[in-house]
Amino acid sequence: MSHVLIPIDFSNDSINAFEHGIALANKLSYNIKLIHVKRKNADYNATFNLHDFDEVLISGIEDNFEKLLKNYTPGILGEVDYRIREGRIYNEICNQAKYGDAEMIIMGTHGVSGFEERWVGSNAFRIASNAPCPVFTIRYNYPQRTIKKIILPIDVSNETRQKVPFVAKLAQIFSAEVHVIDVRENNKATTRNKLDEFVDQVLKYLKRRKIKCIHESLKGKNITDITIEYAILCDADLIAIMNEKNERAKHIWLGPYAQQMVNHSPIPVISIQSKDI
Repeated sequence: MSHVLIPIDFSNDSINAFEHGIALANKLSYNIKLIHVKRKNADYNATFNLHDFDEVLISGIEDNFEKLLKNYTPGILGEVDYRIREGRIYNEICNQAKYGDAEMIIMGTHGVSGFEERWVGSNAFRIASNAPCPVFTIRYNYPQRTIKKIILPIDVSNETRQKVPFVAKLAQIFSAEVHVIDVRENNKATTRNKLDEFVDQVLKYLKRRKIKCIHESLKGKNITDITIEYAILCDADLIAIMNEKNERAKHIWLGPYAQQMVNHSPIPVISIQSKDI
């Protein structure tokens, strides 16, 4: 059975992401796999023998996981288990997703807890950029709510349309409305013509699948800002972006704009990996 992978550092942010993950996994009929990447200087237990530091760390992590499972398992429809890894956080999470065939990673974007400065938020963009599967990121304290409106930004890169089938699948499962927005930094004729062509293709694809869709055209200096502003204005529940490899598109989604979107959007973001074309 397919599963979602949820990184846990035991901060409030990661627990909030876990709660969102439960709702998504239940809706999608997925199992849940939790992962914690161990840091040797983390204090999971205030009373320990320094000579047995690693052993105590593992014990503390397992205790915390068992408490989580005891509290949340009754609300989980599928199976749930956990993994403990050690190493570079984003590498271990991406490798677990790759070799464990995860359908999606669900994680928080930042946070500080009583233990120490947590690692979830600082690694969110790296994970979203390198994961082999879509990454669903949720900002601190975002409340649980049903996905009813999805923002689908379309830019001039060829890869931008690759996220459409995944978004369409989500829209069908959740009976969600999709807002197709063409985003641009200028009014050049070549830009407008290409966007018009892409948007027409996307709208036809969605309508053939009987998905309610709305089209808007946005222009501004910061693509992320205008996308987030629009999403807030229409009370959206999710923003879908690509992690595009095309050099021509780097200024849009692989540079600071993508990092801003993942780390600062008050609305959850789904980052979908592009394929070479």
